[in-house]
Amino acid sequence: MKVYLDNNATTMVDPLVFAQMQPYFCEVFGNPNSLHQYGSASHPALRVAMDQLYAGINASDEDDIVITSCATESINWVLKGVYYDHILNGDKNHIIVSEVEHPAVISSCKFLETLGVNVTYLPVNSSGVIELETLEKAITDKTALVSIMWANNETGMIFPIEKIGALCKERGVLFHTDGVQAIGKIPVDVKKAGVDFMSFSAHKFHGPKGVGGLYIRAGQQLTSLLHGGEQMGGRRSGTLNVAGIVGMGKAMELAVSHLDFEKNTIRKLRDKLEDAILQIPETLVIGTKQERVPNTILVSVKGIEGEAMLWDLNKNGIAASTGSACASEDLESNPVMEAIGAEADLAHTALRLSLSRFSTEAEIDYTIEVLQKAVTRLRAISSTYAYAPSWHVSKL
Repeated sequence: MKVYLDNNATTMVDPLVFAQMQPYFCEVFGNPNSLHQYGSASHPALRVAMDQLYAGINASDEDDIVITSCATESINWVLKGVYYDHILNGDKNHIIVSEVEHPAVISSCKFLETLGVNVTYLPVNSSGVIELETLEKAITDKTALVSIMWANNETGMIFPIEKIGALCKERGVLFHTDGVQAIGKIPVDVKKAGVDFMSFSAHKFHGPKGVGGLYIRAGQQLTSLLHGGEQMGGRRSGTLNVAGIVGMGKAMELAVSHLDFEKNTIRKLRDKLEDAILQIPETLVIGTKQERVPNTILVSVKGIEGEAMLWDLNKNGIAASTGSACASEDLESNPVMEAIGAEADLAHTALRLSLSRFSTEAEIDYTIEVLQKAVTRLRAISSTYAYAPSWHVSKL
């Protein structure tokens, strides 16, 4: 059996999405900015797709949703655009992020630090989320932007976005959220959240790769990252990816319509897998079930390197990961595990399992069976577990 449990890295394109996209490769292929009928033929489908995106996140007609190539581009655009608009050409010099943000946020902030920007990396608690009081103390009159993810890509922990949005509004600070791991798993409402900017990516909710978006609240200035055309109202240059936009719109519509299924059916499957894992001695799952998105588990299995477990799972047809897909080739210890205060040996044992609406109970049963056997085999040859002295007591 083959089982895909790495849906926080990317998802399968829903067949309904694929069917919606197909005509826009070889039949309706014109550049939508061209004046002839080949160009205008795609306009009705583009309007429908944009309506689906606006409805999916409850954006107002006055707001902007700008199509990008991915959430990494959207994140870079917000952070660097705010730098140009409010730091380089303004009187601010401070940005606040959490220390468990996606590498796109952290790396962009490290770059901005080389330009003289003061960046605060907020610590997280033992559950992997920030404390609101910590953020409140960190904001100063020089703070230009707060960027906090809606849900963590590794733990699945949900951050208090509405409270953060209210605090930022009260303090007059711009607020960006990385919504990538929230859309399609929990309700996302940009009005209720009070965000100024939100990044998202289609391939995380069963849409195509290579297309994403940036929500920009009405009236917000943001210097463009890409220049050279008048697409997207002049905010983002480049020929529109018609098939990708159509696919992302349909994927958004389907994601929202399946939220109850995620909340009930997928959560039950996730919980079944998690409960079985926790029956194995000396295992630890980060965060409570209720505070996580319904599909995600980040587990530490004492004495087993995450990469070793991945090898066993992969050999048996099961795809999982040790953390962020954008840093998956890095064999360093898991940064989120480090951020919550895990000891070095535990930070190397992280295993992320993430389901989707296409996951089945048979797949979960098979995964439980393979995991249990893998733990027995790998612990038997582990230098930190099999050969521990008899008097040793694990801290797990």
